[in-house]
Amino acid sequence: MADLSLKTLLVPSKSVEVEFPGMPGFKINVAFLSRETIVNIRKRATKTTFKNRQPQEELNDELFLQLYVENAVKGWTGLKIKYLETLAPVDVATLDPEDELNYSAENALYLMKNSIDFDSFISEQVSDLGNFSKNSFKESKSN
Repeated sequence: MADLSLKTLLVPSKSVEVEFPGMPGFKINVAFLSRETIVNIRKRATKTTFKNRQPQEELNDELFLQLYVENAVKGWTGLKIKYLETLAPVDVATLDPEDELNYSAENALYLMKNSIDFDSFISEQVSDLGNFSKNSFKESKSN
């Protein structure tokens, strides 16, 4: 039996590509967020103020979401303009439905803010450890 320390094996983040359901070709590179990472994001988005000489913590929801998206969504491919209409209220009448919206941190943030489906999907994916351990398990089994 190997004398291993779990601390040396743990990684703060691991990413994997997942396909958005019902949108063939729309693949998102998401990162697993450890409890420690989420706690750090929360700390960075929390401001301590004093009221009647008592400290009060105030969470900046906007900053929290921005930091969460930066850490959770690492990129995407295949987000066609026609898919946008089912995700968020958009005006795409003058655009080619087969064109793609490129990934940017700003686009990811706006999609998280304006699409309940996208927000829910990302939240499910980044917290499901199974998404991030299947590939490693298959690789190690085949070696």
